[in-house]
Amino acid sequence: MANEKKFPMTEEGKQKLVDELEYLKTVKRKEVVERIKVARSFGDLSENSEYDSAKEDQAFIEGRISTLESMIRNAEIIEDNGNDDRVQLGKTVTFKEIPDGDEESYTIVGSAEADPFEGKISNDSPIARGLLGKTIGDRVKVMTPGGEMDVEIVSIG
Repeated sequence: MANEKKFPMTEEGKQKLVDELEYLKTVKRKEVVERIKVARSFGDLSENSEYDSAKEDQAFIEGRISTLESMIRNAEIIEDNGNDDRVQLGKTVTFKEIPDGDEESYTIVGSAEADPFEGKISNDSPIARGLLGKTIGDRVKVMTPGGEMDVEIVSIG
């Protein structure tokens, strides 16, 4: 499969995926197999909600394992090329809403490790797309779920 999608990510992000994959394969997979065995022991499978639930969990876990394996296999590690003056993958950018908004900081990462609650946004997100390639002091219009906003880049690290 030469055309598999690439997943840009940091080395740390890749390690998190490897750790999750290992956990699913060694712990969760065994747990769900045991739940299926127990549920089977209850007899009639046609009205066995425990069995149905365990089988659904098993399908979810196997799907997640497959997804993680693909993401890890096709990971493209983001290298810091030392160019600190432009917003790019792997960089943390701080900006403020113009004219008088609070400063916000986000690290721009690949979609595989995006976690807005940890301040990591996907390079595919509207905010990141608006900021990529810009430099400190640039004023940019970015799209947010609440609409368009004008921001000024304060720092890049």
